[in-house]
Amino acid sequence: MNKKPKISKEVLALRRAKSYRKAYLDPEFLSSDAMRPVRLQLELQKPEMTLAEHGVKSTVVVFGSARIWDKEQSEARVQEVKAQLRKDPKNPVLKNKLASVERLRRSTKYYDAARDFGRLVSQSEVFNDRKLVVVTGGGPGIMEAANRGAHDAGAKNIGLNITLDMEQGPNPYVSPEFCFRFHYFAIRKMHFVMRARALVAFPGGFGTMDELFEVLTLVQTGKKTRLPIVLVGKDYWTDVINFPNMAKWGYISTEDLKLFSYAETGPEILARIEAFYKANPLANGKARK
Repeated sequence: MNKKPKISKEVLALRRAKSYRKAYLDPEFLSSDAMRPVRLQLELQKPEMTLAEHGVKSTVVVFGSARIWDKEQSEARVQEVKAQLRKDPKNPVLKNKLASVERLRRSTKYYDAARDFGRLVSQSEVFNDRKLVVVTGGGPGIMEAANRGAHDAGAKNIGLNITLDMEQGPNPYVSPEFCFRFHYFAIRKMHFVMRARALVAFPGGFGTMDELFEVLTLVQTGKKTRLPIVLVGKDYWTDVINFPNMAKWGYISTEDLKLFSYAETGPEILARIEAFYKANPLANGKARK
């Protein structure tokens, strides 16, 4: 019986050396600055291949604040801050926090509308040959509500989570096979837009504004095929952003004001999307590269 040749200590040491690792199994190498282009490609390809494998061709993107909760969550947060303030009634930070959560409590109607829309659009037939799949940032608030609505309808839905210093994790309503996690905002943005056939923006902060204006710019400049863009909560949007004044000053054209519409409820949002594709039947093609 042939014995395996004895391996010297020197050779064993070489096999344990960092340089001997296969490149794709070397986390330090893959995490280096020089490998950033490879990491970008991997973040692009993994969701792309997964969604293509499952036949996901068209999505409806839902943006909105992570601070908008359902009625139960909102009331619980108000009571929690009140309890903290009773223990420290002169704390200015807690006073401001209480005012904030009480204002946000009035926004629970948007959570309900997002959930209702997620359910309705997942059951709808905007296109005869395919479904619109709900995609969100995968986190809490409006994102949770839209994913939850799709989940209520028994439909697959997508969450594009991002790694942040304050880790929030995915909401529980995202379909497991479509629960992605990104490091690079740029690649995540691409996945929001690549398959998008509609965009719905609920009230939100910097992140919502960032994504909304990016899509508006892509459509305005012709880099993205025109799609319905629906802003939910006209009182909020017209108070925070004066779009007509942008046109008055000449920085956008009056025609650009037609790139979006307003809605208040789930059925109204879906009606805006259906009306757009009824009036623009050829606009449901592939996004431009």
